[in-house]
Amino acid sequence: MISASNISLRFGKRVLFDDVNVKFTTGNCYGVIGANGSGKSTLLKILSGEIDSTSGHVIMDKGARMAVLKQDHFEFDEFTVLETVIMGYKELYKVMKDKDAIYAKEDFSEKDGEKAGELETQFAEMDGWNAESDAAGLLSGLGITEDLHQQLMKDISGKYKVKILLSQALFGSPDILLLDEPTNDLDVTTIMWLEEFLADYKSTVIVVSHDRHFLDHVCTHIVDIDFSQVQLYTGNYTFWYQASQLALRQRSDKNKKAEDKKKELQDFVRRFSANASKSKQATSRKKLLEKLNIEAIKPSTRRYPAIIFDQSREAGNQILNVEGLSKAVDSNKIFNNITFNIKKGDKVAIICKDSLPITTLFEVLMGNTPQDSGKIEWGVTITNAYLPNENIEYFNNDLNLIDWLRQYSEEKDETFIRGYLGKMLFSGEETFKQTSVLSGGEKVRCMLSRAMLQSANLLLLDEPTNHLDLESITALNNSLMNFKGTMLFTSHDHEFVNTIANRIIEITPNGIIDKEMTYDEYLSDDKVKALREKELQLS
Repeated sequence: MISASNISLRFGKRVLFDDVNVKFTTGNCYGVIGANGSGKSTLLKILSGEIDSTSGHVIMDKGARMAVLKQDHFEFDEFTVLETVIMGYKELYKVMKDKDAIYAKEDFSEKDGEKAGELETQFAEMDGWNAESDAAGLLSGLGITEDLHQQLMKDISGKYKVKILLSQALFGSPDILLLDEPTNDLDVTTIMWLEEFLADYKSTVIVVSHDRHFLDHVCTHIVDIDFSQVQLYTGNYTFWYQASQLALRQRSDKNKKAEDKKKELQDFVRRFSANASKSKQATSRKKLLEKLNIEAIKPSTRRYPAIIFDQSREAGNQILNVEGLSKAVDSNKIFNNITFNIKKGDKVAIICKDSLPITTLFEVLMGNTPQDSGKIEWGVTITNAYLPNENIEYFNNDLNLIDWLRQYSEEKDETFIRGYLGKMLFSGEETFKQTSVLSGGEKVRCMLSRAMLQSANLLLLDEPTNHLDLESITALNNSLMNFKGTMLFTSHDHEFVNTIANRIIEITPNGIIDKEMTYDEYLSDDKVKALREKELQLS
């Protein structure tokens, strides 16, 4: 168990936390949510002792061991992969090094022998003899093959370092596990492994994540940071979101009787409890929900952007035809012989183990990068809106938001422009903010405003959820589900892909796999699994 007692944190006049009291108990997984800048990562740093609060204190069970997912990918460059993982259990690693240092002495004394005996006892009590095999098992589970285990971290590629540092945090089954965005840069297979691991984990887990599918699968509670306060709610993210939205609707319904409101909430909890049986944490979560005090369900004070994509004209039946498309950079094949036909109303998720082929494909389709071979035919009625993964070229200026968005609009009236900015939660003095000082999330919201202005009948979206908070992701997700046009998009957000796409195209080293099905169906389909395995062997 770990708890925060009367925690406050101030930076000058800015109050990030004010008199926060929250307790995290053993056996539960807590998902920390909040708008960008609300203090999610800061809360984890206070709990871990990395930074001190202005007032209050953190209390942890005596003898409890805490592990934190490291964010510095260069901290362990001079250590082997296997040793880096074992270093996650600091006490065990220290015993190992002290023991090795004594045995390496040339003038080994009787006193050294006694000390070595004590260390051997500690080593055995910490299950040290299984440390290397346990670490290797974690690495293998996360897709780090045995041939990499003895390599130095400085020689390991970035995509593997993420998994190694995750293995380090998980090693030795810590009593308290703090994970800040653990699914970032992980492929879907690794995320599924991590979901299974945490669903079975018996200790305390506190995790910050923007991945709703991940939060739903691992969390028993949601920790909501809002207006300098921290509120604890039973249930996963979907339960918190739907319950808070229901409470918000009820609050606005002044004519509804209190008894009717309570019954509506009770019915909602009952339905959600029944659905919880689908989860690996079903039993514990169902019990938690059954004990839930209905009065604890509060309306969220979060603001959700109003993302609406309208088509200025409906597309004809000819949308996009691609034949034999290939692209290489410096003799490295990016994609090869890609052929597909997009039909009206298709919402196609483009997936790949590497993001470069997808981004390159989108750039080629938009005419920003030439293909080496192949043909692209757009329908004559098609108007498209493109949201690139990298948007820095759009913000190389000191324009305020009004003038920035005005340059992409046929209608120049300030009230009209402010309306689109307001939909993306830019209002009042914020509209005069210069684009050069925008955060990553603010830039994406500006790009979404620009895309809405284009009133296109085809959307091309490259990782549109990057840098967005959960509220913006949810609003974008709902909007694209309702969009009547055609889409090609990619995202690492499982829920986003699964609820929008009706077709999956996977780019492989030797072409594509093209299936009309949802993302979950694609991942579980035996024929698709066989095709993917075959492509892996060919590559």
